Amino acid sequence: MVRAGFLGLALWLGVMAGVSGQSREEAYRPFNGKDLSGWKLKGNAAKSHWKAVAVKLDPTNERAFVIVPDAQELWLCNVQGGGVDIYTEEKFGDIHLEVEFLLPKGSNSGVYLMGEYEVQVLDSYGKPDNKLTQGDLGALYGAAPPKKNAARKPGEWQKFVIEFQAPRFANGQKIAPARFRKVELNGVLLHENVEMKGPTPGGLTGKEAPTGPLMFQGDHGPVAYRNIIITPLK
Repeated sequence: MVRAGFLGLALWLGVMAGVSGQSREEAYRPFNGKDLSGWKLKGNAAKSHWKAVAVKLDPTNERAFVIVPDAQELWLCNVQGGGVDIYTEEKFGDIHLEVEFLLPKGSNSGVYLMGEYEVQVLDSYGKPDNKLTQGDLGALYGAAPPKKNAARKPGEWQKFVIEFQAPRFANGQKIAPARFRKVELNGVLLHENVEMKGPTPGGLTGKEAPTGPLMFQGDHGPVAYRNIIITPLK
């Protein structure tokens, strides 16, 4: 009886492990905290405003950043709007992503999984839940609005936790779509198990593939990113 009970428990734990999600590999930090090594630009490099700096809200203009000189910690910052997007040299499939971001008032950016599937970054602070759209903070752009508005005030750090499943291919044909298994903003669940019919407009290539980079949108407004942790899922 004891042995049978033990085997039953082991089988149940194994099933639950499969249900609860994939196991994780070693975490990877694509930003080294010093410079833009390991990153590429989408578009004309002369138009880029991405820098390894620290920033704060401009005391004379709440819609802008100013660079903090001699900062002890540097972030991946698009210091002003109208630039280009930036993406990792490294490519990934299924991942667990944690990333913190900072916005001035009214700013707009985006986190593109695999360079193609966007989680919207926007100053949506104070907007009622029943007014949220597919363009608000935490939306799967063009696919699904966030369930709740968990946006913090401009100038406050915010955090995404995202579990993403890459599209599946066999013999060169897509057999399963990309899927956001979970999107949390500041500890609030916004999405769960949402399929993506195709790439988000404005992505890196507009094509789907088994792997792709992490991309941050930089052609709209100022934004800063830090504590970027990518954990591939087996």
